[in-house]
Amino acid sequence: MSRVVVAVGATSGIGRAAVREFARRGDRLVLAARAPRTLEEVRVECAAEGAEVLTVPTDVTTPGALDALAAAAVDRFGRIDVWVHTAAVTAYGRFDQLPARVFDQVVRTDLLAAADAARVALRHFRAAGSGTLILTGSVLGHMTAPYLSSYVAAKWGLAGLVRTLQQELRDSPDIHVCLVSPGSVDTPIYQRAANHLGHVGRPPPPVTTSRRVARAIVACADRPRREVSVGRLNPIMRLGFTVLPGLYDLLVGPLMRRLGIADRPAPAHDGVVFAPDPASESVRGGWLPDLAHLARRTAALPGEVGARVLRRAR
Repeated sequence: MSRVVVAVGATSGIGRAAVREFARRGDRLVLAARAPRTLEEVRVECAAEGAEVLTVPTDVTTPGALDALAAAAVDRFGRIDVWVHTAAVTAYGRFDQLPARVFDQVVRTDLLAAADAARVALRHFRAAGSGTLILTGSVLGHMTAPYLSSYVAAKWGLAGLVRTLQQELRDSPDIHVCLVSPGSVDTPIYQRAANHLGHVGRPPPPVTTSRRVARAIVACADRPRREVSVGRLNPIMRLGFTVLPGLYDLLVGPLMRRLGIADRPAPAHDGVVFAPDPASESVRGGWLPDLAHLARRTAALPGEVGARVLRRAR
């Protein structure tokens, strides 16, 4: 029997890639995000894979919104088997120059809303006796980087919350809480970030794909794990942060300025921290080549060349 999957943050980046993977598996989907127009686009994508889909426009920072989302899911499908929470925003800027309202909203979205999602999901899972909650952390939930104070604070808090929930659920072996922690990912979150730094942010290499993280999420739904790290250098960076803190702190600033910040100037703006931008919502951020498109173009080349030769021969 197909699962009922609630996916929050379904219109962009990792969340959008994940719901496509669930749709291919035949799961029934409840999709939530702030932008109704983009939600409809994702519904069509998932329906094309044969999935049954309900969309619920949801701002995770609105009191009661996640309770209403859960109620809509149960009303439509009768239960919730998996809850995937990928909704997140970020902001660039030195802590003392980042407006307090921006810092607070990032923490409200990335940590407090995730906690609210956990509260709602676990209530349903306790009643049912089973269920899987998958939260999206970050390698920056285990280490730090300058100019991302609000995001780092939120992700460290989320990692602590997940560990606590896992301890509290030891009496419920069929209820699982998983944390998927990627490093740099090719998503639009960097372009969509609030920026009070003066220069555009970018993902430091190595950069992985949204689909790779999405597959890790689906794998947790299939076989729950406490935490999954996605990123080749994540273990090395975490080790350096823990074992060689002095050297780490010496190097992280210059490396961030060289690899994580572009030379291109940026005026101060709030990005999508307070309001969505449907035009910028997509799976990819453009930081990696689109290998699938390249493969399709390469496969089509012989036919195109042959057609041109025939046209000239005539």
